[in-house]
Amino acid sequence: MLTKRPILSTISSWLDNNALSDNTTQEAAHSIDYWRVIPFVAMHLACFALFWVGYSTFAIVFAVSLYAIRMFAITGFYHRYFSHKAFQTSRFGQFIFAVIGATAVQRGPLWWAAHHRNHHSHSDEENDAHSPVQHGFLWSHIGWFLSRTNFHTQFDRVKELAKFPELRFLDRFDVLIPIMFALCIFGLGMLLEQYAPSLGTNGWQLLVWGFVISTVALYHATFSVNSLAHTWGKRRYATRDQSRNNFLIAIFTLGEGWHNNNHHYPGAAKQGFYWWEIDFTYYGLRILSALGLIWNLRKVPVEIRESKQYKN
Repeated sequence: MLTKRPILSTISSWLDNNALSDNTTQEAAHSIDYWRVIPFVAMHLACFALFWVGYSTFAIVFAVSLYAIRMFAITGFYHRYFSHKAFQTSRFGQFIFAVIGATAVQRGPLWWAAHHRNHHSHSDEENDAHSPVQHGFLWSHIGWFLSRTNFHTQFDRVKELAKFPELRFLDRFDVLIPIMFALCIFGLGMLLEQYAPSLGTNGWQLLVWGFVISTVALYHATFSVNSLAHTWGKRRYATRDQSRNNFLIAIFTLGEGWHNNNHHYPGAAKQGFYWWEIDFTYYGLRILSALGLIWNLRKVPVEIRESKQYKN
């Protein structure tokens, strides 16, 4: 149910996360802040614009490419770097990775990492914000981050990252990068319409396919790790939660589907512990390492990889 809120206050909260006070009560822990999530709903509704803008081969390839690049940013940077420190980089590299990750429209790097660390600390317990075991599939898939109680960043969980003002800026104004990214895509489409008409695309078409549809697909593939990877798949390790390995999720998320592996040893840069477990994110990290952009990729020790396995 929509509660009364001044329109200027609502718009401010869309642009500046500090504009929304943190006064959520325990009783309202599972309530949805409907005003705050209007942009999220609007993004989904905007997918229907494809019936207006049509399609082109270039627009579809562009959308798939941006999906892959931004999925890599979420899995490689937001997850394996900011959440688990699975490798090292420079401060400049850290900032660039945060900016690229922010184009995925999944909030700022501090918010993302803090909630993910909380997930590992309380996996499938009552305090796990997106446990399908505790809160059901729908809440674990989309409900948890639409609630007011999970809106603010838990800075106490990311103290070593929160000391960087540039990361705090991206976290506070997390809508800034997505807006700039969308405008750049629209501008590219306009340029291609004028200078490369043979591609059959334009600003609106590229915006809908490259930003809107690609982002929504990215949303639900990422969310599936929370909702499906704790209910569907196989368990190699006897972890204290219900995390599971799922090949299909691993393909769509570039390696995040090896979720039971990740909960067994979160700090590894490679989540596909064995050669047959496809992990595209790790392959990409290896390339960045070879280029000298990142270093010290953490490996899972053999004794840990082979321990606590269920015996067939």
